[in-house]
Order: sequence, then C-alpha cells, then structure tokens
Amino acid sequence: MSERLRRYEAMMRRALQVASAPDPTGDVPVGAVVFDPDGVELASGRNERERVGDPTAHAEIIALRRAAMSRGEWRLDGCTLVVTLEPCTMCAGALVLARVATLVFGAWEPKTGAVGSLWDVVRDPRLNHRPQVYGGVLEAECGDLIRDFFVEKR
Repeated sequence: MSERLRRYEAMMRRALQVASAPDPTGDVPVGAVVFDPDGVELASGRNERERVGDPTAHAEIIALRRAAMSRGEWRLDGCTLVVTLEPCTMCAGALVLARVATLVFGAWEPKTGAVGSLWDVVRDPRLNHRPQVYGGVLEAECGDLIRDFFVEKR
C-alpha cells in the first residue's frame, strides 16, 4: 500500500467519524473534512439540510465555508477535501471554485454523483481549475454507512 493511500485512508476515517456523529434531525450521514497542504485539519462538516432547513447545507459546502473562514480567504490552494460520498454537481462546482487541490471521496453516488458517475464536473477541461481526484477510498465502509442509514429509514 502506498504512503499516499495510507494518508488518504486516515483522512477518510476522520470524515467517517464526522459522518457517524449522532444526528437527531435524521440527515443523510455524509461527512467532509478539509486538510491544509501539511495534512492538518482546517474544518469539517456534515449534512445539515434538515437541521437548518437549507438545501445547500451539504457536508462539503459546510466544510469548505469553515475552512475558508479558518484561513481567512476563499482560495483553498493546496488543500485536500475528503468526503465520504461522491460530490453532487453543486459541491463539485464549489470545490473547483474554491481551488481545492485534491478531492478524496469514499462511496460512489450513481444517482447524483458529479465526479465520474453521472457527470465529471471536476475534470471538465473547460474549467480553469481541475483538482486531483481519488475515488473509492474506504468505499465499502462509506457505502455501508449510507446503506445502513436508508435501511433504518425504511
């Protein structure tokens, strides 16, 4: 196993921890964490759509906003966004606009995924920024978290 994969797995375990935190509002358990270029955690977020009544309150958006506030600027150059589920079009667009250097995600999202499943927003050659992408990191654990959530809901 490469050193990079080990590092990304450790980062994904942190995102899984964020996603797994108890949530009485019943939001879909997705966790996102932004790490600075040295691998230090800047910010994290989990889905809060139900809690705040905001359709844009996805884990990635919350983590990106918090990371930008932590850095004091909107550009997240050199940063890594780690998220338990493949980002949707909104989140994929946001991480491109934030200039995130690397995206690491866990489970693929065949219904709304915009990093290779339905669309590939982040690799569109017409954009002025394209992050490195590593998908399927701890895919089974990330997928199990989502599947278990929906099994319990039904």
